[in-house]
Amino acid sequence: MGQRLSGEQIATFQRDGVVFPLRILSAAEAAEHRAALEAVEASRAGRLPPAMNAKPHLLLPWLWQLVHHPAILDAVEDLLGPDLLCFGTSFIIKNGPSDRYVTWHQDQTHWGLTEPRAVTAWLALTASTPENGGVRMLPGSNRVVLAHRDNGDGRNMLGRREEVLAEVDEAEAVDVTLAPGEMSLHDPLIVHGSPPNRSAGRRIGFAIRYIPATIGQRDGMRNYATLVRGRDHGRFALEQPPAAPFHPDAVRHHAQSIRHGMAVIFGRPGPGAAPGAPEPGAPEP
Repeated sequence: MGQRLSGEQIATFQRDGVVFPLRILSAAEAAEHRAALEAVEASRAGRLPPAMNAKPHLLLPWLWQLVHHPAILDAVEDLLGPDLLCFGTSFIIKNGPSDRYVTWHQDQTHWGLTEPRAVTAWLALTASTPENGGVRMLPGSNRVVLAHRDNGDGRNMLGRREEVLAEVDEAEAVDVTLAPGEMSLHDPLIVHGSPPNRSAGRRIGFAIRYIPATIGQRDGMRNYATLVRGRDHGRFALEQPPAAPFHPDAVRHHAQSIRHGMAVIFGRPGPGAAPGAPEPGAPEP
């Protein structure tokens, strides 16, 4: 296990906060996953309901398997070590043409972790390009925690519409261009965002948040995570695999996990207040 990334790729991640592209699925496998997603959407009035798009791997066995994909975990282990949890998942979808976008931000702003140590695996199920609203990142911006604010724009896809207060020189940004089946890995502190999708097609990615099992949630808050590799260190309640798509037990377990997660992200005092929180949408670009 592990040792998927070269020494140069590991050094690039540590220096820049991002490494890409990494081939995980074939183009045919990526198309199969897209078709599976679109079948779920078709069964629900043509869209994935926002609440279902928070940790959908707890509802769909094929996503549970994808979160445990050995090629993804080998690369993440090279960066975070052998004991790994999945902290969250979501589809990141931009239908085009649209004016929806993502502001410059850092992922870890509202995660409430005891340390900003994490890796997001962003797996492309369609091409992700500058034309269809692909992610842009500022290499080397992953060394400082920055203050954020709510930018108040309903077109902002982030759950809390956050953006960094610091001035961003967009000329220094790089486009994280991916082909279907490729992924990028990025640090939770790298500043990134994405423009609107001006194309006629869809831009679909699946974001998987991994953390080392040695860190936990601040302020004694209880939360859930999926053990994907190695040993559990008891910092999170562990999530269970779905026995079948939308199995009743999986639906109940998913709802419980999401209540705790929303309590953390939206600053609720406990899970009892979470049902009143805004619906969890696509939390990243």
